[in-house]
Amino acid sequence: MDSNPAPPAKATDAVLVASEPVPEGVQQVKGIDWLALPAEQRTIISAFVDQVAGQGFQSSSIGDAIRIINNMRSWRDPETGDKTTIFLGYTSNMISSGLRETFRYLVQHRHVSAIVTTAGGIEEDFIKCLAPTYLGSFSTPGAALRAKGLNRIGNLVVPNNNYCAFEDWIIPILDKMLAEQEEEFEKTGERFMWTPSNIIHRLGKEINDERSVYYWAYKNDIPVFCPALTDGSLGDMIYFHSFKASPLHLGIDIAKDIRKINTIAVRAKRAGMIILGGGIVKHHIANACLMRNGAESAVYINTAQEFDGSDAGARPDEAVSWGKIKADADSVKVYVEATVAFPLIVAGTFAKPDS
Repeated sequence: MDSNPAPPAKATDAVLVASEPVPEGVQQVKGIDWLALPAEQRTIISAFVDQVAGQGFQSSSIGDAIRIINNMRSWRDPETGDKTTIFLGYTSNMISSGLRETFRYLVQHRHVSAIVTTAGGIEEDFIKCLAPTYLGSFSTPGAALRAKGLNRIGNLVVPNNNYCAFEDWIIPILDKMLAEQEEEFEKTGERFMWTPSNIIHRLGKEINDERSVYYWAYKNDIPVFCPALTDGSLGDMIYFHSFKASPLHLGIDIAKDIRKINTIAVRAKRAGMIILGGGIVKHHIANACLMRNGAESAVYINTAQEFDGSDAGARPDEAVSWGKIKADADSVKVYVEATVAFPLIVAGTFAKPDS
């Protein structure tokens, strides 16, 4: 550990620069409130989606996704009655967008078995409980935003003060978590290790806000995995906290989590994947399903192309070659941006009044 008792001022100034006030009247990012939609409206939307699915091209891919997910939901093991273990994966920009409210709906109603996301997919949920994200423009110059302490995610804007509020909220929690590790060490001589999923579970408890996806994951005991926990503001806070806690630091064990998610997959009577976006969340779920010689069903939603050999762009058939999706599995890739595609899919599946 560096002997310097404080984080470098250069780092603090760069990360925690104050933002200018957002002008009045700027629209906040807001997702669909599925519970507020009357059953008759959801029925109409579902019927509309059924009609859309007959148009061909990616409309039909959305229809295939709806059919596959509804099959995931209706399946029961003939001997045990167990349901499909549904893995939901999404990248951080999905939480930054209004899809966050849709994910919360799914978790609140126990429609999924486990979640995999990125560090941003964790912190942005908590940050939205502390301060709003705003609609902006894809074309706003980055230099002008940086001068005002504003951060752009596509056409969304997050004031830097939101991250300052996040620091004020999370650092005392990290203090308590470190103290608990040390108390256990004093009692037993062994220092237990937090895992990323344990940390997320704890933060979901601490936020105590029904708007939060991870509050409901905590309440419903749905594990949330984040193999890249330090790759975001959460990592920044763990970094700053390491100076505050010096010479001690928060111990985090990722090995326990890989065993945990793989065990969930191995024990599943049937496995289904719903993955929005690519990168680590897509592969982490697929690789867990490799441990059981593949998932029985998979829905990919992303706009990445396969010509560059990226896992993000790979179609489901590539995962079949690795044993991550079964050869006879039912699968589809929907080439539509997720904020457009996923609400339509949810309308025809999880939010359908008679489902």
